Amino acid sequence: MNKAITEGLVLMPPAFVSGLGVWSSEDGTPGSATYASAGNAAFVAADPDFGGALEIVKQDTTTKLRYMGETPLQPGMYLQITARVKAVSGNLPSVRIAGWAGNSSLNHVGGVTETGPEVALTAYGEVVEISAIVGTGARGGVDMPWGLEAVYGHFGLDLVGANGGTVRIDDIKVEDVTTFFLAESVGVVDVRDYGAVGDGVTDCNAAFEAADAAADGRKIMVPEGTYLLTSSLTLLHEPIFEGTMTMADDVRLALRRGYHLNSYIDAFGDEPLAFKKAFQALLNFTDHDSLDLCGRRIELTAPMDLQAIVGNKEVFEVRRIIRNGQLNCQPSTDWDADVVTSTASYSTSSDKQLTNVTNIANIAVGSLVTGNGIGREVYVRSIDVGAQTLVLSQPLYDADSNQTYTFTRNKYVLDFSGFSKMSQFIIDDVEFLCNGLASAIMLPITGNTFQVRDCHFKSVPLRGVTSPGSGCQDLVIDRCFFVSSEQSVRAENRLSIAFNVNANDAKIRESRFQRFGHTGILFGSGHLFTGNHWFQGDNDADSPRMAGVVFTYPNVNSVITGNYIDNAFIEMTNEHDANPDFGVEFSFGGLTVTGNIFRMSDAADWSSWIVVKPYGPGHFIQGLSVTGNTFKSINGNLDRIEKVDTTFATLDMSRMRNIVFEGNTFNGVSDPCFNPVSLEFTQSSAATNWTLDPSRYLPFGGWARTVESLVFVGPLQNSGNNAVGTIPYVTNNYGSSSNQIQLTFPQSTKGSVRAMIRIDNPI
Repeated sequence: MNKAITEGLVLMPPAFVSGLGVWSSEDGTPGSATYASAGNAAFVAADPDFGGALEIVKQDTTTKLRYMGETPLQPGMYLQITARVKAVSGNLPSVRIAGWAGNSSLNHVGGVTETGPEVALTAYGEVVEISAIVGTGARGGVDMPWGLEAVYGHFGLDLVGANGGTVRIDDIKVEDVTTFFLAESVGVVDVRDYGAVGDGVTDCNAAFEAADAAADGRKIMVPEGTYLLTSSLTLLHEPIFEGTMTMADDVRLALRRGYHLNSYIDAFGDEPLAFKKAFQALLNFTDHDSLDLCGRRIELTAPMDLQAIVGNKEVFEVRRIIRNGQLNCQPSTDWDADVVTSTASYSTSSDKQLTNVTNIANIAVGSLVTGNGIGREVYVRSIDVGAQTLVLSQPLYDADSNQTYTFTRNKYVLDFSGFSKMSQFIIDDVEFLCNGLASAIMLPITGNTFQVRDCHFKSVPLRGVTSPGSGCQDLVIDRCFFVSSEQSVRAENRLSIAFNVNANDAKIRESRFQRFGHTGILFGSGHLFTGNHWFQGDNDADSPRMAGVVFTYPNVNSVITGNYIDNAFIEMTNEHDANPDFGVEFSFGGLTVTGNIFRMSDAADWSSWIVVKPYGPGHFIQGLSVTGNTFKSINGNLDRIEKVDTTFATLDMSRMRNIVFEGNTFNGVSDPCFNPVSLEFTQSSAATNWTLDPSRYLPFGGWARTVESLVFVGPLQNSGNNAVGTIPYVTNNYGSSSNQIQLTFPQSTKGSVRAMIRIDNPI
């Protein structure tokens, strides 16, 4: 680099023949004395060694010569000042290059070295060349390091030593010698200097290792060409890729410095391959916990099988993160689902296994299983081809002992299902542009605390986050946005599901789910939903609504708090139970629904927000709290907020326990519900038996099982309107539907009573 050429900088001072008015006998600053009329200096036109030369008689302790022009000095720039001198007569002085450092305010920069090394003149007529280098850095070979404050200098030389001598000086040269320091200032070593050949066939491992060892804090330059690595390589120093790397799939390139996607794109020249190689390094301990995609968008035409990419690991339980980028699906047949139809045998004694599976070699782990008697979101967890058996993620509620099954292997942008166990993996601030082509994430078979946070899932056609096993234990979805590709499809015709869970303790928080068939299908217990918004309406009027969140384990021990539940309902089922009839187990319940916004618009009037759907008889509800919520329907009233779906069975109302519906508000709901319900009844004619009918307000069409209190409003009277003092007894579960209360008095009585009635036994 020569800035006199590349940037047109004027460095060379004029020759002495042009006049001495620009040559100062002081520091060279404006107004300083010049040699134009000095008595001790003259221009010599025909010196035999120099041609034109300046002759000076030394009269001062330090006789100075400075060019008054401002010679520029830029950061990273190095100048060499050179002069040829000879003694003519008198005492022999010493000579040195010197300068005056100036800043951008035209003031002197103090505290820097402004003189070069002294050279003594030892003989008359002997030409001696002196030089010094000035620059911003204190580098080896730099005589006058001036730092970054100095932006120009007045350069020349000093005569020091004894006075009285006469010296002639040739024209002074100032040259840009930045190239002397280029490799060191750029801080690089070139792999070619260590034997690398960029022909794509020469093994360059040894050359890269030698360059890395020699770098000593500098970067490694990989010039243009294609460089072959035949074995895995770890670089301790940051590489600069002008050329590209080539290697087999199982050969890893680990970058200790500059570990991010951009480096790998520079290294391989292909975005998907760069992602694969960077992820491969991430799980092989590069000293980095995260892969930064640097905000890049990666164009994908095929799924990323992450375990196959890594190759050497099936279990990984160290925290790792992929962050900050976009994954954009492009049209390709590689996104097409693989569909296999097979016959198999099933027994409830091994309720997660299929045996005698035909065509099993063509079935893939992670396939969605559909057929008769199969609940939602059942997947193939593992396969034994030799034994013709496979393991399912969930039991089947009513499969025949022998029947036909369909196995559909959807394709995912990031597929972790090849890992038998993976824990503590995080995907952070990544946008999945599925474009109606691909599902987004398939989780590992087992593991815990997989986290998806601050991510966007756009135009998802089938699945957002899928768990084919128990890798969803402690699943965390935080601050994410899910949008299906089925925005214009009627709610009941959608196929998409945002996520599913087969294990316990999922945390779904502050996320938004837009127009999926279902938002979430969850087995297990201990789930937390807080601050979310899911909405599943459509563009049609009087339209049925589908379940948003579906719990498939009866006693969920879960909380739904502070959510916006829009044109969808909460459903409790036991569809993942091989013996769905009630047995020795907990039945439905363990759910707290508090402080949520429930909304419906243009929905069919029989739609509800809380639905219980038993897949076998004998079940009941034990422990359900619905408090402090707001329920609102617009463009048409709903009949009720809650109901029992009796497609397979109803609930045993005689066993309902510990159910609370209170503190809720209702708008556009024909029959609000309360438990306990407090109602006032009036018996206008005297009778011994009063029938109180609270059925309209009892949740789930439950029985009137318990009367907590009776308070008579005003006096009780007989048929003659005389006040009477009498106490009735209560008959619970009265009437053909057991949803009324009868009060029986010793005598015919009339009056008003406020009764608090429950559908359950609260204890």
